[in-house]
Amino acid sequence: GTIYWKGASLVDIQAGRHPKHLRVGMVFQQAALFDSLTVGENVGFSLYQHSRLSGEQIRALVTKKLAAVGLSGIEDRLPEQLSGGMRKRVSFARAIMEDPLDPADDPQILLYDEPTAGLDPIASTVIEDLIRGLKDQQGVCETYVVVTHQESTIRRAGERIILLAKGKVQWEGYVSEIDQEPDPYVRQFFSGSVEGPFQVVE
Repeated sequence: GTIYWKGASLVDIQAGRHPKHLRVGMVFQQAALFDSLTVGENVGFSLYQHSRLSGEQIRALVTKKLAAVGLSGIEDRLPEQLSGGMRKRVSFARAIMEDPLDPADDPQILLYDEPTAGLDPIASTVIEDLIRGLKDQQGVCETYVVVTHQESTIRRAGERIILLAKGKVQWEGYVSEIDQEPDPYVRQFFSGSVEGPFQVVE
């Protein structure tokens, strides 16, 4: 298949045949923080590398974004000093970072890759609520895509669902439709049954 972003194919964008920036923020499954950098340096990394902002201005933006994800006052800590859930939230703060001098590069969509993988149920709930909460905050993009296999994440953080299996879209709908949906893929996925179109690999 072909992926399109704002009417242009991803292949053309990557090849430089289309002028539009991707403007995508990414939250990786394992947070992907730089272990040798502090939290503040991780969150502000792109600005330190590419922005014309002063160090003081960047630090102020870092403080703002950390507060947005509920992590005020940890700028000087190293990733190894944080829990898994905290590291994940630091990666959220980095993904929503913006440059006030170059708003054309600010993310318009956030991609979350298995955001609750490896987290306990309580930490997962915090992350799921944060995903929904961030889109309602001023200055944070409203569109996001979550890749997940966790039912709680789908129900708490999702709205529109696309169920992929065997390389194809098997079902498309909304969270509110899950419990009444007769589609066999939906029924098997949300019931956890070994019987159905999803094949169990032993």
